[in-house]
Amino acid sequence: MTKTTQNEPNPKTNAKVIGLSIAGAVGGFLFGFDSSVINGAVDAITTEFDLGPTLAGFAVASALLGCAAGAYFAGRIGDRYGRIPTMLVGAILFFVSAVGSAAAFAVWDLILWRVIGGLGIGIASVIAPAYIAEIAPKHVRGRLASLQQLAITLGIFAALLSDALFANTAGGAGEPSLLGIAAWRLMFAAAAIPAIVYGLIALALPESPRFLVMHDKEKDAERVLSSIAPGTDTGQWMLDIRKSVKEDEKTKGVSLRGDRFGLKPIVWMGIILSVFQQFVGINVIFYYSTTLWRSVGFEEKDSFTVSVITSVTNVLVTLIAIALVDRIGRRPILLTGSIGMALSLGTMALAFSQAEVVDGAPSLPGGWGPVALVAANVFVVSFGASWGPLVWVLLGEIFPNRIRARALGVAAMAQWIANFLITVSFPPLSEFSLVFTYGMYAVFAALSFVFVLVKVPETNGMSLEDADTLLPPRKSAKAGGAGIDRRG
Repeated sequence: MTKTTQNEPNPKTNAKVIGLSIAGAVGGFLFGFDSSVINGAVDAITTEFDLGPTLAGFAVASALLGCAAGAYFAGRIGDRYGRIPTMLVGAILFFVSAVGSAAAFAVWDLILWRVIGGLGIGIASVIAPAYIAEIAPKHVRGRLASLQQLAITLGIFAALLSDALFANTAGGAGEPSLLGIAAWRLMFAAAAIPAIVYGLIALALPESPRFLVMHDKEKDAERVLSSIAPGTDTGQWMLDIRKSVKEDEKTKGVSLRGDRFGLKPIVWMGIILSVFQQFVGINVIFYYSTTLWRSVGFEEKDSFTVSVITSVTNVLVTLIAIALVDRIGRRPILLTGSIGMALSLGTMALAFSQAEVVDGAPSLPGGWGPVALVAANVFVVSFGASWGPLVWVLLGEIFPNRIRARALGVAAMAQWIANFLITVSFPPLSEFSLVFTYGMYAVFAALSFVFVLVKVPETNGMSLEDADTLLPPRKSAKAGGAGIDRRG
Protein backbone atom coordinates (compact mmCIF):
# COMPACT_ATOMS: atom_id res chain seq x y z
CA MET A 1 0.00 0.00 0.00
CA THR A 2 1.15 3.50 -0.75
CA LYS A 3 1.26 6.06 2.00
CA THR A 4 -1.57 8.59 1.92
CA THR A 5 -0.29 12.13 1.64
CA GLN A 6 -1.78 15.58 1.32
CA ASN A 7 -1.98 14.99 -2.41
CA GLU A 8 -3.83 11.68 -1.92
CA PRO A 9 -6.23 12.27 0.98
CA ASN A 10 -8.48 9.44 2.12
CA PRO A 11 -12.31 9.64 1.93
CA LYS A 12 -12.49 10.77 5.57
CA THR A 13 -10.25 13.71 4.69
CA ASN A 14 -12.51 14.73 1.84
CA ALA A 15 -15.64 14.53 4.00
CA LYS A 16 -14.07 16.59 6.79
CA VAL A 17 -12.59 19.21 4.49
CA ILE A 18 -15.82 19.50 2.50
CA GLY A 19 -17.75 19.99 5.73
CA LEU A 20 -15.40 22.72 6.94
CA SER A 21 -15.44 24.41 3.54
CA ILE A 22 -19.23 24.41 3.44
CA ALA A 23 -19.33 25.88 6.94
CA GLY A 24 -16.76 28.52 6.00
CA ALA A 25 -18.74 29.40 2.90
CA VAL A 26 -21.87 30.23 4.92
CA GLY A 27 -20.49 33.77 4.98
CA GLY A 28 -21.08 33.75 1.23
CA PHE A 29 -24.75 32.93 1.88
CA LEU A 30 -25.11 36.08 3.97
CA PHE A 31 -23.16 37.96 1.33
CA GLY A 32 -25.71 36.90 -1.32
CA PHE A 33 -28.75 37.31 0.94
CA ASP A 34 -27.93 40.76 2.29
CA SER A 35 -26.80 42.19 -1.04
CA SER A 36 -29.91 40.93 -2.92
CA VAL A 37 -32.67 41.40 -0.35
CA ILE A 38 -32.92 45.02 -1.56
CA ASN A 39 -34.22 43.72 -4.92
CA GLY A 40 -37.80 43.21 -3.78
CA ALA A 41 -37.81 46.31 -1.60
CA VAL A 42 -36.43 48.91 -4.01
CA ASP A 43 -39.73 50.02 -5.54
CA ALA A 44 -41.48 50.17 -2.14
CA ILE A 45 -38.56 52.13 -0.64
CA THR A 46 -38.61 54.55 -3.58
CA THR A 47 -42.30 55.22 -2.93
CA GLU A 48 -42.04 55.22 0.88
CA PHE A 49 -39.27 57.84 0.97
CA ASP A 50 -40.21 59.61 -2.31
CA LEU A 51 -36.84 59.03 -3.98
CA GLY A 52 -35.64 60.10 -7.40
CA PRO A 53 -33.68 57.65 -9.59
CA THR A 54 -30.24 58.84 -8.45
CA LEU A 55 -31.02 58.67 -4.71
CA ALA A 56 -32.83 55.34 -5.20
CA GLY A 57 -29.73 53.98 -6.91
CA PHE A 58 -27.53 55.23 -4.07
CA ALA A 59 -29.81 53.64 -1.45
CA VAL A 60 -29.46 50.30 -3.24
CA ALA A 61 -25.71 50.67 -3.75
CA SER A 62 -24.86 52.16 -0.33
CA ALA A 63 -24.14 48.74 1.17
CA LEU A 64 -21.38 48.34 -1.38
CA LEU A 65 -19.40 51.22 0.12
CA GLY A 66 -19.35 49.29 3.38
CA CYS A 67 -18.40 46.18 1.42
CA ALA A 68 -15.32 47.92 0.01
CA ALA A 69 -14.19 49.08 3.47
CA GLY A 70 -14.92 45.67 5.03
CA ALA A 71 -12.97 43.87 2.31
CA TYR A 72 -10.00 46.22 2.74
CA PHE A 73 -9.73 45.73 6.50
CA ALA A 74 -10.69 42.03 6.57
CA GLY A 75 -7.21 40.89 5.57
CA ARG A 76 -5.56 42.93 8.30
CA ILE A 77 -8.03 41.78 10.95
CA GLY A 78 -7.72 38.19 9.75
CA ASP A 79 -3.91 38.24 9.87
CA ARG A 80 -3.82 39.76 13.34
CA TYR A 81 -6.69 38.10 15.18
CA GLY A 82 -7.45 35.01 13.09
CA ARG A 83 -9.96 33.89 10.50
CA ILE A 84 -12.61 32.77 13.02
CA PRO A 85 -12.80 35.99 15.10
CA THR A 86 -13.06 37.92 11.83
CA MET A 87 -16.01 35.76 10.77
CA LEU A 88 -17.70 36.53 14.09
CA VAL A 89 -17.29 40.27 13.53
CA GLY A 90 -18.95 39.85 10.13
CA ALA A 91 -21.88 37.94 11.67
CA ILE A 92 -22.48 40.68 14.27
CA LEU A 93 -22.44 43.39 11.60
CA PHE A 94 -24.92 41.39 9.50
CA PHE A 95 -27.30 41.06 12.44
CA VAL A 96 -27.16 44.75 13.40
CA SER A 97 -27.78 45.76 9.78
CA ALA A 98 -30.80 43.47 9.42
CA VAL A 99 -32.52 44.86 12.52
CA GLY A 100 -31.62 48.48 11.75
CA SER A 101 -32.71 48.32 8.09
CA ALA A 102 -36.07 46.82 9.07
CA ALA A 103 -36.70 49.71 11.47
CA ALA A 104 -35.44 52.52 9.17
CA PHE A 105 -37.51 55.72 9.37
CA ALA A 106 -35.77 57.77 6.65
CA VAL A 107 -33.57 57.13 3.64
CA TRP A 108 -30.38 58.35 5.36
CA ASP A 109 -31.14 56.00 8.27
CA LEU A 110 -31.59 53.07 5.85
CA ILE A 111 -28.35 53.94 4.07
CA LEU A 112 -26.46 53.92 7.38
CA TRP A 113 -27.68 50.43 8.29
CA ARG A 114 -27.00 49.18 4.76
CA VAL A 115 -23.40 50.44 4.99
CA ILE A 116 -22.96 48.57 8.30
CA GLY A 117 -24.26 45.41 6.64
CA GLY A 118 -21.88 46.08 3.78
CA LEU A 119 -18.96 45.97 6.20
CA GLY A 120 -20.05 42.45 7.14
CA ILE A 121 -20.43 41.43 3.49
CA GLY A 122 -16.97 42.77 2.66
CA ILE A 123 -15.41 40.85 5.55
CA ALA A 124 -17.14 37.62 4.49
CA SER A 125 -16.09 38.08 0.87
CA VAL A 126 -12.42 38.01 1.87
CA ILE A 127 -12.29 35.63 4.83
CA ALA A 128 -14.36 32.78 3.37
CA PRO A 129 -12.20 32.15 0.24
CA ALA A 130 -8.98 32.66 2.22
CA TYR A 131 -10.09 30.19 4.90
CA ILE A 132 -11.21 27.57 2.39
CA ALA A 133 -7.99 27.90 0.36
CA GLU A 134 -5.92 27.40 3.53
CA ILE A 135 -7.62 24.19 4.66
CA ALA A 136 -8.18 22.51 1.27
CA PRO A 137 -5.81 20.02 -0.44
CA LYS A 138 -4.77 21.35 -3.84
CA HIS A 139 -6.44 18.64 -5.93
CA VAL A 140 -9.92 19.68 -4.70
CA ARG A 141 -9.22 23.32 -3.86
CA GLY A 142 -10.93 24.68 -6.98
CA ARG A 143 -14.17 22.85 -6.26
CA LEU A 144 -14.11 23.76 -2.57
CA ALA A 145 -13.30 27.41 -3.28
CA SER A 146 -16.27 27.43 -5.68
CA LEU A 147 -18.51 26.70 -2.68
CA GLN A 148 -18.15 30.40 -1.84
CA GLN A 149 -19.96 31.34 -5.04
CA LEU A 150 -22.49 28.53 -4.60
CA ALA A 151 -23.27 29.89 -1.13
CA ILE A 152 -23.63 33.38 -2.62
CA THR A 153 -26.10 32.11 -5.25
CA LEU A 154 -28.06 30.24 -2.57
CA GLY A 155 -28.16 33.45 -0.52
CA ILE A 156 -29.45 35.36 -3.55
CA PHE A 157 -32.10 32.68 -4.10
CA ALA A 158 -33.16 32.73 -0.43
CA ALA A 159 -33.38 36.54 -0.45
CA LEU A 160 -35.47 36.67 -3.63
CA LEU A 161 -37.68 33.82 -2.44
CA SER A 162 -38.34 35.49 0.91
CA ASP A 163 -38.98 38.79 -0.90
CA ALA A 164 -41.52 37.06 -3.15
CA LEU A 165 -43.26 35.38 -0.21
CA PHE A 166 -43.55 38.58 1.83
CA ALA A 167 -44.64 40.70 -1.16
CA ASN A 168 -47.11 38.22 -2.62
CA THR A 169 -48.80 37.38 0.69
CA ALA A 170 -49.12 41.08 1.50
CA GLY A 171 -50.29 42.04 -2.00
CA GLY A 172 -47.21 44.18 -2.65
CA ALA A 173 -43.85 45.07 -1.12
CA GLY A 174 -45.23 48.32 0.26
CA GLU A 175 -48.33 46.73 1.82
CA PRO A 176 -48.69 45.64 5.48
CA SER A 177 -47.85 42.01 6.20
CA LEU A 178 -47.35 40.16 9.51
CA LEU A 179 -48.33 42.26 12.56
CA GLY A 180 -49.16 45.12 10.20
CA ILE A 181 -45.50 45.62 9.35
CA ALA A 182 -44.74 46.62 5.74
CA ALA A 183 -43.52 43.66 3.67
CA TRP A 184 -40.28 45.41 2.66
CA ARG A 185 -39.31 45.82 6.32
CA LEU A 186 -39.80 42.10 6.94
CA MET A 187 -37.58 41.39 3.93
CA PHE A 188 -34.70 43.11 5.72
CA ALA A 189 -35.54 41.62 9.12
CA ALA A 190 -35.30 38.10 7.66
CA ALA A 191 -31.52 38.56 7.23
CA ALA A 192 -31.11 38.38 11.03
CA ILE A 193 -31.75 34.61 10.97
CA PRO A 194 -28.81 33.58 8.73
CA ALA A 195 -26.62 36.10 10.59
CA ILE A 196 -27.20 34.22 13.84
CA VAL A 197 -26.59 30.86 12.12
CA TYR A 198 -23.31 32.15 10.65
CA GLY A 199 -22.08 33.31 14.06
CA LEU A 200 -22.86 29.94 15.65
CA ILE A 201 -21.13 28.04 12.84
CA ALA A 202 -18.03 30.26 13.09
CA LEU A 203 -17.74 29.41 16.79
CA ALA A 204 -17.56 25.71 15.88
CA LEU A 205 -14.89 25.99 13.16
CA PRO A 206 -11.17 25.29 13.75
CA GLU A 207 -8.71 28.09 13.08
CA SER A 208 -6.72 28.09 9.84
CA PRO A 209 -3.55 25.95 10.20
CA ARG A 210 -1.52 28.57 8.33
CA PHE A 211 -2.63 31.29 10.73
CA LEU A 212 -1.71 29.09 13.71
CA VAL A 213 1.77 28.39 12.34
CA MET A 214 2.24 32.09 11.61
CA HIS A 215 1.57 32.79 15.30
CA ASP A 216 3.87 30.05 16.68
CA LYS A 217 1.05 27.62 17.52
CA GLU A 218 2.37 24.61 15.63
CA LYS A 219 0.88 22.01 17.98
CA ASP A 220 -2.54 23.57 17.48
CA ALA A 221 -1.96 23.56 13.72
CA GLU A 222 -1.01 19.87 13.81
CA ARG A 223 -4.19 19.08 15.75
CA VAL A 224 -6.28 20.93 13.19
CA LEU A 225 -4.61 19.10 10.29
CA SER A 226 -5.08 15.77 12.05
CA SER A 227 -8.77 16.54 12.55
CA ILE A 228 -9.09 17.55 8.89
CA ALA A 229 -7.25 14.42 7.72
CA PRO A 230 -7.75 11.67 10.33
CA GLY A 231 -5.49 8.68 9.77
CA THR A 232 -3.41 10.56 7.22
CA ASP A 233 0.28 11.49 7.37
CA THR A 234 0.09 15.27 7.63
CA GLY A 235 3.84 15.73 7.94
CA GLN A 236 4.39 16.98 4.39
CA TRP A 237 1.49 19.38 4.74
CA MET A 238 3.05 20.85 7.89
CA LEU A 239 6.45 21.07 6.17
CA ASP A 240 4.92 23.03 3.30
CA ILE A 241 3.20 25.42 5.70
CA ARG A 242 6.37 25.93 7.77
CA LYS A 243 8.35 26.58 4.61
CA SER A 244 5.87 29.16 3.37
CA VAL A 245 5.73 30.87 6.77
CA LYS A 246 9.56 31.06 6.91
CA GLU A 247 9.52 32.62 3.47
CA ASP A 248 6.98 35.10 4.80
CA GLU A 249 9.26 35.97 7.72
CA LYS A 250 12.15 36.68 5.37
CA THR A 251 10.02 39.26 3.66
CA LYS A 252 8.14 40.45 6.74
CA GLY A 253 6.54 43.79 6.13
CA VAL A 254 6.65 43.28 2.39
CA SER A 255 4.41 45.73 0.63
CA LEU A 256 1.89 45.29 -2.16
CA ARG A 257 3.68 48.14 -3.87
CA GLY A 258 5.47 47.43 -7.11
CA ASP A 259 6.65 48.91 -10.36
CA ARG A 260 3.35 48.64 -12.25
CA PHE A 261 1.43 51.82 -11.47
CA GLY A 262 2.39 51.51 -7.81
CA LEU A 263 1.41 47.86 -7.26
CA LYS A 264 2.80 44.41 -7.97
CA PRO A 265 1.56 42.94 -11.28
CA ILE A 266 -0.09 40.01 -9.50
CA VAL A 267 -2.14 42.45 -7.39
CA TRP A 268 -3.26 44.26 -10.53
CA MET A 269 -4.31 40.93 -12.00
CA GLY A 270 -6.60 40.30 -9.01
CA ILE A 271 -8.00 43.84 -9.20
CA ILE A 272 -8.76 43.63 -12.92
CA LEU A 273 -10.40 40.20 -12.58
CA SER A 274 -12.59 41.63 -9.82
CA VAL A 275 -13.53 44.71 -11.83
CA PHE A 276 -14.45 42.71 -14.93
CA GLN A 277 -16.59 40.40 -12.80
CA GLN A 278 -18.74 43.41 -11.88
CA PHE A 279 -18.52 45.58 -15.00
CA VAL A 280 -20.42 43.00 -17.05
CA GLY A 281 -23.46 44.17 -15.02
CA ILE A 282 -24.46 40.95 -13.31
CA ASN A 283 -25.79 42.69 -10.21
CA VAL A 284 -28.17 44.76 -12.29
CA ILE A 285 -30.04 41.48 -12.77
CA PHE A 286 -30.04 40.62 -9.06
CA TYR A 287 -30.62 44.11 -7.62
CA TYR A 288 -33.13 45.45 -10.15
CA SER A 289 -34.59 42.33 -11.78
CA THR A 290 -38.14 42.82 -10.48
CA THR A 291 -38.12 46.29 -12.05
CA LEU A 292 -36.56 44.89 -15.23
CA TRP A 293 -39.18 42.15 -15.64
CA ARG A 294 -41.99 44.64 -15.18
CA SER A 295 -40.59 46.59 -18.14
CA VAL A 296 -40.66 43.36 -20.14
CA GLY A 297 -44.40 43.08 -19.44
CA PHE A 298 -44.78 41.12 -16.18
CA GLU A 299 -47.02 42.23 -13.31
CA GLU A 300 -45.32 42.83 -9.92
CA LYS A 301 -46.33 39.40 -8.59
CA ASP A 302 -45.05 37.63 -11.71
CA SER A 303 -41.82 39.66 -11.77
CA PHE A 304 -40.97 38.39 -8.28
CA THR A 305 -41.56 34.82 -9.48
CA VAL A 306 -39.32 35.29 -12.52
CA SER A 307 -36.58 36.73 -10.28
CA VAL A 308 -36.73 33.60 -8.11
CA ILE A 309 -36.53 31.36 -11.19
CA THR A 310 -33.49 33.32 -12.40
CA SER A 311 -31.79 32.85 -9.02
CA VAL A 312 -32.47 29.08 -9.16
CA THR A 313 -30.82 29.00 -12.60
CA ASN A 314 -27.84 30.77 -11.07
CA VAL A 315 -27.52 28.10 -8.38
CA LEU A 316 -27.73 25.21 -10.85
CA VAL A 317 -25.09 26.55 -13.23
CA THR A 318 -22.74 27.23 -10.31
CA LEU A 319 -22.92 23.50 -9.57
CA ILE A 320 -21.77 22.89 -13.16
CA ALA A 321 -18.77 25.16 -12.59
CA ILE A 322 -17.89 23.30 -9.38
CA ALA A 323 -17.97 19.99 -11.27
CA LEU A 324 -15.71 21.24 -14.07
CA VAL A 325 -13.24 23.66 -12.48
CA ASP A 326 -10.67 21.04 -11.39
CA ARG A 327 -11.17 18.90 -14.48
CA ILE A 328 -10.75 21.30 -17.39
CA GLY A 329 -9.10 24.25 -15.65
CA ARG A 330 -9.86 27.90 -14.96
CA ARG A 331 -9.00 29.60 -18.27
CA PRO A 332 -11.25 27.58 -20.64
CA ILE A 333 -14.27 28.15 -18.41
CA LEU A 334 -13.62 31.89 -18.09
CA LEU A 335 -13.13 32.31 -21.84
CA THR A 336 -16.34 30.43 -22.65
CA GLY A 337 -18.25 32.48 -20.10
CA SER A 338 -16.99 35.76 -21.57
CA ILE A 339 -18.26 34.76 -25.02
CA GLY A 340 -21.68 33.79 -23.66
CA MET A 341 -22.00 37.03 -21.67
CA ALA A 342 -20.99 39.26 -24.60
CA LEU A 343 -23.51 37.63 -26.96
CA SER A 344 -26.42 37.62 -24.48
CA LEU A 345 -25.84 41.21 -23.37
CA GLY A 346 -25.62 42.30 -27.01
CA THR A 347 -28.97 40.59 -27.59
CA MET A 348 -30.51 42.44 -24.63
CA ALA A 349 -29.25 45.74 -26.04
CA LEU A 350 -30.84 44.86 -29.40
CA ALA A 351 -34.15 43.92 -27.73
CA PHE A 352 -34.37 47.21 -25.82
CA SER A 353 -33.63 49.13 -29.01
CA GLN A 354 -37.19 48.13 -29.97
CA ALA A 355 -38.73 49.35 -26.69
CA GLU A 356 -41.73 51.66 -26.57
CA VAL A 357 -42.38 54.09 -23.72
CA VAL A 358 -45.64 53.29 -21.90
CA ASP A 359 -46.63 55.39 -18.87
CA GLY A 360 -43.09 56.77 -18.69
CA ALA A 361 -41.43 53.33 -18.60
CA PRO A 362 -39.93 51.19 -21.39
CA SER A 363 -42.05 48.29 -22.63
CA LEU A 364 -40.98 45.65 -25.13
CA PRO A 365 -43.53 44.94 -27.88
CA GLY A 366 -44.38 41.60 -29.48
CA GLY A 367 -41.71 38.93 -29.26
CA TRP A 368 -38.99 41.24 -27.96
CA GLY A 369 -40.07 40.70 -24.35
CA PRO A 370 -39.41 36.93 -24.47
CA VAL A 371 -36.17 37.58 -26.38
CA ALA A 372 -34.94 39.87 -23.57
CA LEU A 373 -36.08 37.35 -20.95
CA VAL A 374 -34.19 34.48 -22.61
CA ALA A 375 -31.09 36.63 -23.20
CA ALA A 376 -31.04 37.74 -19.56
CA ASN A 377 -31.16 34.14 -18.39
CA VAL A 378 -28.45 33.09 -20.86
CA PHE A 379 -26.36 35.90 -19.37
CA VAL A 380 -27.00 34.56 -15.85
CA VAL A 381 -26.07 31.04 -17.00
CA SER A 382 -22.87 32.25 -18.69
CA PHE A 383 -21.82 34.26 -15.64
CA GLY A 384 -22.87 31.71 -13.03
CA ALA A 385 -20.95 28.89 -14.72
CA SER A 386 -17.75 30.93 -15.16
CA TRP A 387 -16.91 34.40 -13.85
CA GLY A 388 -19.13 34.11 -10.78
CA PRO A 389 -17.35 31.25 -9.02
CA LEU A 390 -13.98 31.23 -10.81
CA VAL A 391 -12.90 34.75 -9.90
CA TRP A 392 -13.20 33.76 -6.23
CA VAL A 393 -11.21 30.60 -6.94
CA LEU A 394 -8.42 32.58 -8.61
CA LEU A 395 -8.35 35.24 -5.89
CA GLY A 396 -7.75 32.47 -3.37
CA GLU A 397 -4.94 30.99 -5.49
CA ILE A 398 -2.89 33.56 -7.40
CA PHE A 399 -1.37 35.57 -4.56
CA PRO A 400 1.88 34.51 -2.84
CA ASN A 401 1.37 33.40 0.77
CA ARG A 402 3.12 36.43 2.25
CA ILE A 403 0.63 38.88 0.73
CA ARG A 404 -2.46 36.69 0.23
CA ALA A 405 -4.78 38.14 2.87
CA ARG A 406 -3.90 41.77 2.11
CA ALA A 407 -3.91 41.34 -1.66
CA LEU A 408 -7.22 39.48 -1.50
CA GLY A 409 -8.59 42.37 0.54
CA VAL A 410 -7.49 44.93 -2.05
CA ALA A 411 -8.93 42.87 -4.92
CA ALA A 412 -12.22 42.36 -3.08
CA MET A 413 -12.34 46.09 -2.28
CA ALA A 414 -11.92 46.83 -5.99
CA GLN A 415 -14.73 44.38 -6.71
CA TRP A 416 -17.08 46.16 -4.35
CA ILE A 417 -16.19 49.60 -5.68
CA ALA A 418 -16.87 48.34 -9.22
CA ASN A 419 -20.15 46.81 -7.99
CA PHE A 420 -21.07 50.16 -6.41
CA LEU A 421 -20.37 52.07 -9.62
CA ILE A 422 -22.48 49.69 -11.71
CA THR A 423 -25.33 49.59 -9.19
CA VAL A 424 -25.56 53.32 -8.49
CA SER A 425 -25.27 54.21 -12.17
CA PHE A 426 -27.94 51.83 -13.50
CA PRO A 427 -31.09 53.89 -12.66
CA PRO A 428 -29.84 57.11 -14.36
CA LEU A 429 -28.22 55.13 -17.21
CA SER A 430 -31.42 53.16 -17.79
CA GLU A 431 -33.35 56.43 -17.99
CA PHE A 432 -30.82 57.69 -20.53
CA SER A 433 -30.73 54.52 -22.69
CA LEU A 434 -31.04 50.83 -21.92
CA VAL A 435 -29.53 50.11 -25.32
CA PHE A 436 -26.39 52.02 -24.36
CA THR A 437 -26.34 50.45 -20.87
CA TYR A 438 -26.53 46.81 -21.96
CA GLY A 439 -24.27 47.53 -24.93
CA MET A 440 -21.65 48.89 -22.51
CA TYR A 441 -21.87 45.73 -20.39
CA ALA A 442 -21.43 43.65 -23.56
CA VAL A 443 -18.23 45.55 -24.41
CA PHE A 444 -16.81 44.81 -20.94
CA ALA A 445 -17.68 41.13 -21.38
CA ALA A 446 -15.75 41.08 -24.66
CA LEU A 447 -12.78 42.82 -23.02
CA SER A 448 -12.81 40.24 -20.22
CA PHE A 449 -12.22 37.54 -22.88
CA VAL A 450 -9.17 39.39 -24.17
CA PHE A 451 -7.75 39.90 -20.67
CA VAL A 452 -8.02 36.22 -19.73
CA LEU A 453 -6.61 35.13 -23.08
CA VAL A 454 -3.56 37.39 -22.81
CA LYS A 455 -2.84 37.80 -19.09
CA VAL A 456 -4.39 35.17 -16.81
CA PRO A 457 -2.32 32.01 -16.10
CA GLU A 458 -3.76 28.56 -15.45
CA THR A 459 -3.63 27.65 -11.74
CA ASN A 460 -5.31 24.24 -11.87
CA GLY A 461 -3.37 21.72 -9.73
CA MET A 462 -0.85 24.23 -8.34
CA SER A 463 -0.19 24.37 -4.60
CA LEU A 464 -0.57 27.68 -2.80
CA GLU A 465 3.15 27.56 -2.09
CA ASP A 466 3.82 27.69 -5.88
CA ALA A 467 1.99 30.99 -6.36
CA ASP A 468 5.27 32.91 -6.66
CA THR A 469 5.92 31.19 -9.98
CA LEU A 470 2.69 32.23 -11.68
CA LEU A 471 4.09 35.25 -13.45
CA PRO A 472 7.01 35.18 -15.91
CA PRO A 473 10.32 35.71 -14.07
CA ARG A 474 11.92 39.11 -14.29
CA LYS A 475 15.57 39.82 -14.72
CA SER A 476 17.49 40.71 -11.60
CA ALA A 477 19.35 43.99 -11.86
CA LYS A 478 21.95 42.83 -9.36
CA ALA A 479 22.92 39.89 -11.51
CA GLY A 480 23.26 41.98 -14.60
CA GLY A 481 20.22 40.35 -16.13
CA ALA A 482 21.38 36.81 -15.45
CA GLY A 483 19.50 36.22 -12.20
CA ILE A 484 15.86 35.58 -11.54
CA ASP A 485 13.56 37.68 -9.40
CA ARG A 486 10.28 35.95 -8.56
CA ARG A 487 8.85 38.47 -6.16
CA GLY A 488 5.57 38.73 -8.14
